[in-house]
Amino acid sequence: MDKVQEAPLFRRGFGLKDQVRDDLEQDYRSRIVEETRARGNILQVGDLTFRLSKEFGFCYGVERAVDYAYETKKRFPERRIFLTTELIHNPRVNNCLREMGIGFLNGPGPQDKRIEDLTPEDVVIIAAFGTRVEEMGLLRTRGSVLVDATCGSVVLVWKRVEQYARDGFTAVVHGNYRHEETRATVSRASQFSEGRYLVVWDKKEAALACDYIREGRNRGSFLSHFSTKSSPGFDPDRDLQRVGVANQTTMLSSESLEIAEMLKQAMIERYGVDHLPEHFRTFDTICSATQDRQDAVLELVRERVNLVIVIGGFNSSNTGHLCEIASLHAPAYHIDESSCILSSREIRHKPVGSAEPVISQGWLPEGPLTIGITAGASTPNRVIGDAVERIIQARGYSLKESA
Repeated sequence: MDKVQEAPLFRRGFGLKDQVRDDLEQDYRSRIVEETRARGNILQVGDLTFRLSKEFGFCYGVERAVDYAYETKKRFPERRIFLTTELIHNPRVNNCLREMGIGFLNGPGPQDKRIEDLTPEDVVIIAAFGTRVEEMGLLRTRGSVLVDATCGSVVLVWKRVEQYARDGFTAVVHGNYRHEETRATVSRASQFSEGRYLVVWDKKEAALACDYIREGRNRGSFLSHFSTKSSPGFDPDRDLQRVGVANQTTMLSSESLEIAEMLKQAMIERYGVDHLPEHFRTFDTICSATQDRQDAVLELVRERVNLVIVIGGFNSSNTGHLCEIASLHAPAYHIDESSCILSSREIRHKPVGSAEPVISQGWLPEGPLTIGITAGASTPNRVIGDAVERIIQARGYSLKESA
C-alpha cells in the first residue's frame, strides 16, 4: 500500500457552534433544571423538596467535546465519521451520536470499523479522554481527517508526565489503569526511552509502593501485583528512586493529595528531607471542574438532605466519586438515567465500590423528604431533568404541583 499523506489535525472546531446550537439544546437542554436554578436550586413538589447541587453536569471540556462532535457532523455531512471510543462516559450522549450516524472504532455496531479500515475520506474524532500515543500514530498514517476533542485538563497532565520522563522521574499515576484517560496518560511516558510509570488505584496500592521505597522487600510480589499497571521492564529498585506524582483528572481529590503525601514521606524516610527534590515531585492535576463538583456535593450533603441521587454513566469515574462523597453523609444512589427509577419502592443503582448496578428496595421513604441532586461532568441537563421528573411521578405527583 502506498504511503498516505497525513491529514490535517483540527483542535479548535470548525466555527460552526451557532449552526449546531439548536440541535444541542434539543438533545440536552432541560426546562426543569433551568427553572430549578432560577428558584435558587430548590424545587418543591408535594412533600418532596429537591436541592440541586451548585455545581453539576457538563463541564467545559465535555461541552467542548460534544460541540466538536456536532460541528464535525455539520462540516462533513457526507463522510463516514468515527469516534476513537465513547466521546464521554454518558449513554445518552453516545446514543445520540450513534443516531446521527457516527460510528466507533473497534465497536460492536454494524457501522463501526477498525483503524485498518479507515481511508483518507473518513473523519475520526478523538474522545475527550484523549488517545494513546501509539494509536494516534496509527491514525495519522491512515490519512483520515482528525478532530481532537481531548480535554485541556487531560493535556496538562500529559505535559507533566512527559516532563517527568524527560527528567528521569517515574510517573506514579493515581488512576484506573483500565480507564481510557489513564492509558493515554501513561503512554506519554512510554514514548521516551527512559520513561517509566506506575499506576496506583488507591491508598492501599500506594502503600505498597511506599513500603518498597522504604525497605525494598518482596520484589517478586510487588512486580506480580503491578504487572499490568507498570511500564514494560519496570524495575522497582531502579524506578522508585525518583518519582513524580500525577493523577487521572477525575479521581477523588482528597485521596490524590493523600497519596502524594504518602510518597513524599516515604522518600523523606529513605533519602532525608534535604535530598527530597532529587527524588520526589508532585503537582495537583485534578481538573478544576471535578474539584468544584466534589466541593459542591460536600456542601449539599451538609444541608441535611435525606438522600442523594447522583446521575451519570456507570463507567464515569467522576460520577462515582461524587456518590462516594455523598454516601458518607446520607443514603446515595448512583443512577445513569431516569429509567433506573423503577418505582417508589425500587431503584436500580451502582453502589460505591460495586462493579455492577443492583436493585434496592425502599429507597424513597414515606413522609416529607429533602432529596439532593447532583450529576457527573458528562451528564446532560436533560438527563438530570428526566430523573427528577421520574422521581416526582414515582411519588404520584406531577410537575404542575411544584411550588
